[in-house]
Amino acid sequence: MKATDEIIVGRHAVKSAVTSDHEINKVLIQEGINKSQISSLLNLCKEKKIVVQTVPKSKLDYLSDVPHQGVLAMISPYEYTELEDFLSNKASDKLNTIMILDGLEDPHNLGSIIRTADAIGIDGIMIPKRRSVSLNQTVVKASTGAVEHVPVMRVNNINQAIDKLKDAGYWIAGTDAKQSVDYRKMNADMDLAIVIGSEGEGMSRLVKEKCDFLVHLPMVGHVNSLNASVAASLLMYEVYRKRNPVD
Repeated sequence: MKATDEIIVGRHAVKSAVTSDHEINKVLIQEGINKSQISSLLNLCKEKKIVVQTVPKSKLDYLSDVPHQGVLAMISPYEYTELEDFLSNKASDKLNTIMILDGLEDPHNLGSIIRTADAIGIDGIMIPKRRSVSLNQTVVKASTGAVEHVPVMRVNNINQAIDKLKDAGYWIAGTDAKQSVDYRKMNADMDLAIVIGSEGEGMSRLVKEKCDFLVHLPMVGHVNSLNASVAASLLMYEVYRKRNPVD
C-alpha cells in the first residue's frame, strides 16, 4: 500500500528524506533563498546526485498548502508497512511497543506522535484505513522527518489487527477516563500496544472491549481532556521511564 502524496516541505523534513533511502525525484529551492542556510542539504543532494531546481516562490506556494520554508521535495510515495511483515520482524531481545491510533483525524497530531515515537524508539504505529488521517505532506512536515524512521501500518480492520497483535504476544492498553487506573501504575514489563482514541470520540466501543487494561491521565484543572499527541507522548515516555530507570 502507498500513500498518495508525493510532496514534502520544510528544510528539516526534506533533509531527513534526502538522508534516508527514500527515493527523491527532485528538490525545489525558492529563488532568492539564502543558500548558506541550506548548504548541508544542497551538499547532500549533490552527493546523492539528486536534481535541485530553483523556482519562484509562487511555484512552491502552488504545490504546497502548508509553510514550506523555501524548500520542497518531490518524492516517490511513502509506503506503509504491512502488519504481517512488521510482526515477522518483531525483536525477540527487547520489549516491543507500538501505538494504535483509533480514528485520529488531525495530521499535526499524527506527525507529532510519529516524532515522539522516533525520539524514544517506539517500534511502530498503526492507523485504520477508514476515518483516519493518512500520511500526507502535513504529517511529514509535523514529524520533521521522523516518518522516515518509524514504520506506519495502515490496516483495513483495526479490531482484527489487534487480535493479530495479541496472538503475537502484545498486551493492549487503552486510554479511557472511566474505570481505569492511573497511567503511572501501568505495567510496562511486556510487549505493549497503546491505543489513543480519536480527538472527539475517544476509542471506539469494540476497540475498548479488546483492551486488556485501561489507563487514564490524572487531571486536576478545569479542562477535562488533553490533545491526543500530548497524551500519546506522556504515555510513551512513561513506558520509556519504567523500562529505563535512572541509576
